[in-house]
Amino acid sequence: MDKFTAIDRITPYAPELALQQGCSIGVRATMLTLEDQPDVQTGAAAGATRQLPLEIWYPAAPDTPQGGTYDTLLRCGERRAILRGRACRDAPAATGITAPLIVISHGYPGNRFLMVHLAESLARQGYVVAACDHTGSTYDNQSDFGITLLHRPLDQRGVVDGMAAMNGDLGALVDCSSVGVIGYSMGGYGALITGGAGLTTAAVDFSRAPPARLLARHMAGSDTHEASMDPRIKAIMPIGPWGNLYGMWDATGLAGLRVPTLIMAGTADHVSDYEAMRGIFEGATGVERHLLSFAQAGHNAAAPYPAAPESYAVSDTLGWAPFEHYADPVWDTVVMNNIAQHYAAAFFGVHLNGNTGMRAYLGDDFKGFKDGTTAGLRMESLQAI
Repeated sequence: MDKFTAIDRITPYAPELALQQGCSIGVRATMLTLEDQPDVQTGAAAGATRQLPLEIWYPAAPDTPQGGTYDTLLRCGERRAILRGRACRDAPAATGITAPLIVISHGYPGNRFLMVHLAESLARQGYVVAACDHTGSTYDNQSDFGITLLHRPLDQRGVVDGMAAMNGDLGALVDCSSVGVIGYSMGGYGALITGGAGLTTAAVDFSRAPPARLLARHMAGSDTHEASMDPRIKAIMPIGPWGNLYGMWDATGLAGLRVPTLIMAGTADHVSDYEAMRGIFEGATGVERHLLSFAQAGHNAAAPYPAAPESYAVSDTLGWAPFEHYADPVWDTVVMNNIAQHYAAAFFGVHLNGNTGMRAYLGDDFKGFKDGTTAGLRMESLQAI
């Protein structure tokens, strides 16, 4: 395979914060083990073990050479592609600094590389970024949907705990007292729960929910949901978050969200439904929140990396081209990636690093954008009541 798909492209239209070169970055792979987890197959509330492949991007030593590749499975679960970025595999971590943690959580299905463009961009901005394969929700292991509903927030918190327990140079670098979560689609569903938005009784009884009312542990007002709230989580960025269309939250649940939130959504998203995502934005009355809308973009707005050439041909398994999992019919993917990188830098700069100067980039005047490059974008903000 001699083709590469670049995931670090910056277009001439890119807004200011996406243009910043930042620091040298490295990447490492490891395996995260989560013990005493619930088991959807048996209905047991505890006792199972989950293995999550984990990729970690981080600021590297200043003299680290840049450039590397990622060998990734595509949506069809059969073909592979080689992605090319800037991170150097297994490079020594930067010393003498600490870096806030950002967890990236993919959709159903997906894998840890789906938002690699954001991972590399944020690592260059000085964050440690960790993304796992959510077992049972990947391209080659797309299991019962109840596994995704139950485990997505548990996995996200498990990644935080795993990173906090890390030793060596990465353990010295990462600051797990200040954590952000980015979630796409079902990852966005998980991020909302992780951020405090407890589920409804209707969610627990949903036709695709796990058995034995296992989902009740995430229900708004329950002792288990309240006990799971992690003060280390300071902000979340759901992209195309799934769930509100299907009654996963009500007014009480959304009002329980307790960390600043930036939602990104396509107005033509027929998976998560744009009006349902607006409902999350409007209903999360207890926190500062923002909604960045991409006019006429679908469910793939902003999150996935640019479609690899290997994804273009129709898959016999799917009956459609995997390309459709990554691309948007209206928007250029790289343009959207750069916009997402810009806003992620601003949002987490404010809420993880305390950089109040970054707040100016979150207004509706599109600070940092070149003239003529904001057509089709809408930025709205609401404060806590």
